[in-house]
Amino acid sequence: MQHLIDFAISKIKNAKKPVSFSGAGLSAESGIATFRDKSEHALWARFDPVQLASQEGFRENPERVIDWYNWRRETLSKASPNAAHTTLAAQHNWLHITQNVDNLLESGGARENNVIHLHGTLDKDRCNSQCGYSEKVDLANPKARRDCPDCGDTLRPAVVWFGEALPEADLMRAAEAARKTDLMLVIGTSAAVMPAAGLIDIARQSGADIITVNTEQSNRAQGRAQSDGALDSDIELIGKATEIVVQLFAN
Repeated sequence: MQHLIDFAISKIKNAKKPVSFSGAGLSAESGIATFRDKSEHALWARFDPVQLASQEGFRENPERVIDWYNWRRETLSKASPNAAHTTLAAQHNWLHITQNVDNLLESGGARENNVIHLHGTLDKDRCNSQCGYSEKVDLANPKARRDCPDCGDTLRPAVVWFGEALPEADLMRAAEAARKTDLMLVIGTSAAVMPAAGLIDIARQSGADIITVNTEQSNRAQGRAQSDGALDSDIELIGKATEIVVQLFAN
């Protein structure tokens, strides 16, 4: 795989408007479980994700939903950015688009305006009726369910639930970046969740090189070595994000 890594490094060095697009696999090595991975958490294993991350589930049992998110927040408060986070964060000329709701890129040193959170963030609450009220959350000591001080509806995590649209401004900014980028580094995502995953197609259709880093081969892989040593436009690198991403920016 070294020849693929070397080829990817050369592409990265020559990129003028590079963008990263990350999913849960970027944060997995920091101890943040993927959304559907509850194998080690028996307390939540009996619940369908939709019960914990939807308007229907929130209406049915808001305390349960808030308790689950507060458990996730407390877990996040004890986590640290891994080497992939800090390596990406050090690339100040990059824009980072992420599906993750953690703040580990920012904790790793990324500038806040260089990170687009397509699915929201765990470190904020907002009004469920969208009156406009929001507030920061202490991840180590999150509050129980409470009412919005402006309109009286219930506060909820400022994340995107099943059936909800992505924040329009963030999605438009990400789509524009995907159209203009000449290289997209995709890390730790199966690229199966739409419309966010469509950003990869936008970048590819605009002529960008696509470099994918994942622990297992994806169905979208197109990068294959040819007999003359040339490669298709996509490059897929299999392995841990902490190892491969560091190698890509080592020089």
